[in-house]
Amino acid sequence: MPEAAAALPAIEAAVSHWIRVVGTAIDIFGVLVIVIGITWATIAYVQKRMEERHYERYRIRIGRSLLLGLEVLVAADIVKTIALEATLMSLGVLAALVLVRTFLSWTLVLEIEGRWPWRAEPEPANERFADAESSMLRRAAMHRNATIGV
Repeated sequence: MPEAAAALPAIEAAVSHWIRVVGTAIDIFGVLVIVIGITWATIAYVQKRMEERHYERYRIRIGRSLLLGLEVLVAADIVKTIALEATLMSLGVLAALVLVRTFLSWTLVLEIEGRWPWRAEPEPANERFADAESSMLRRAAMHRNATIGV
């Protein structure tokens, strides 16, 4: 039993080291997601910059890359903070980081999709157009029927 107690600090040190390595790897992956996403979006933009509304797609691609990267970076912060330094101060710092990154994610969703994340997705424009067109046709038919006395 005393050997197990003596080995406990070594095991804790090894686990702490590997959690730190995993957290750092997740951080690196999050940064790579952002960098690769922006690079991919920029290459696609430069190749097709003469197309109409291509800048809009460019902004959306960059925004999505940033959103995904921010989500991965939040996960890395959670792993490193909760698993390594679960103090009141580190939890406060984690809460502040998550709050800031969540706000950034929400504003990016607003910028990309034109709505807040908790709102339902707006109806696609072509469906709104079809609904408006059918409504106009119904009104025209009712008006025609009323004028000819049907």
